[in-house]
Amino acid sequence: MRLVRFLLFPFALVYDIITSVRNTLFDIGWIRSTSFKIPTIVVGNLSVGGTGKTPQIEYLINLLKSNYKVAVLSRGYGRKTTGYLKVDAGHSAEEVGDEPLQFFKKFKAISVAVDEARVHGITSLLKSEEPPEIVLLDDAYQHRKVTPGFSILLTKYDDLFVDDFLLPTGNLRESSRGANRADVLVVTKCPEKLSKQEQLTIEKKLCREAKKPVFFTTIRYSEELKGSRKGKIASSVIESCQVLLVTGIANPNPLLAYLETKNSAFKHLKFPDHYQFKEKDVQKIKKTFEAISSDKKMILTTEKDFVRLSEKIENLYFIEIETAFINQKDAFDNLIKSYVKSAL
Repeated sequence: MRLVRFLLFPFALVYDIITSVRNTLFDIGWIRSTSFKIPTIVVGNLSVGGTGKTPQIEYLINLLKSNYKVAVLSRGYGRKTTGYLKVDAGHSAEEVGDEPLQFFKKFKAISVAVDEARVHGITSLLKSEEPPEIVLLDDAYQHRKVTPGFSILLTKYDDLFVDDFLLPTGNLRESSRGANRADVLVVTKCPEKLSKQEQLTIEKKLCREAKKPVFFTTIRYSEELKGSRKGKIASSVIESCQVLLVTGIANPNPLLAYLETKNSAFKHLKFPDHYQFKEKDVQKIKKTFEAISSDKKMILTTEKDFVRLSEKIENLYFIEIETAFINQKDAFDNLIKSYVKSAL
C-alpha cells in the first residue's frame, strides 16, 4: 500500500496545484464567498477520516444551547436524498445521514438541517419559522462558498496534518497551508494524561505551519450503555459479557483500545465509514452473535451506527462519547463565547 501511494506522488502534486489555485481564487475574491450576519462556526479538518468532528459539534451545542437558538447544518454524508431538508422525527439515516439524525435525536432544543449547498442551507434556516441565532457547520472547512465567522480545525494526535501529505499519496484534502484559515487548532483523541512537555512539542510543530491557539482534547466514554429496549445499563457489564462490536466509522481504534481495557475477548465486525447496512450485513451480524457460545453476550456499537442499526437489530447497545479538554477548557469556551457575543 505504501508503494502504491509513493507511485501516486505525481498525482498528489497535481492535486496540490488544483486545490491551491481554488483557494487562491477564493482568497482574492474571484470566486464568490458569502458571509452571514449571524455567528457561523465551522468545525472541520484537513484530512480524510475520523478526527472527532461529531463530538466537537456536540461540545459546542452543549456550550451554547442554553443561551442561544442553535442550528447544525451538515451536507448529510451518505444520504440518498439531495437538497435542503430540515430534520424531523419522520426522517431516517438514509434520508438525512447518520450524524444529523444523531444530533436531532440527542438535542431536542436545536434545529438540524442538511444541504450540500451550505449557502442555500443557511439561507433556508434563516427563513424558517424559528430562525437560529447561531449556525454550526459540520465538516465544512473546505466548503469555501461560505465565509465562516469562526473556524475550528481538528487534527488527530497520532496523525497530525503537518506529518501528512496530500491525496492520493497521503490523506490531506488540501495543503497544510490551509490551516492558516483557522481561528484555533484542536488536537483530538489525545491520551488522557498527555504531558505538558509533549503538548508544547506538538504546539511548536503545528505553529510552524499556522500560528494559532492550540488546544488538546481526549475522548471520554460514558459510564452507561444505552440500548434500544432496556434503556440504560452500567458500562461495567462489558467486563462480564462476550461482546460483539459492530462499527461503521472511519477510525474505530480509540474504541478498540477502550474495550481492550475492559474485555480483551470481544469480536469486531468492521464496516466502512457511514456504511448503509444492507439486509445481508444485518444477517451476518445476527449469525455472528448467535455463534457466540455464552449466556452473557451483547452487541455493542457506536452512537453513529446505532442510528442506522437500532431498527434492524434487537438488544443493541451503544456507548456515548464526549470531547473533554485536557486543559485550558475555560480559555476555549471563552474564545467561542466572545466570538458569538461580538458577532451578534
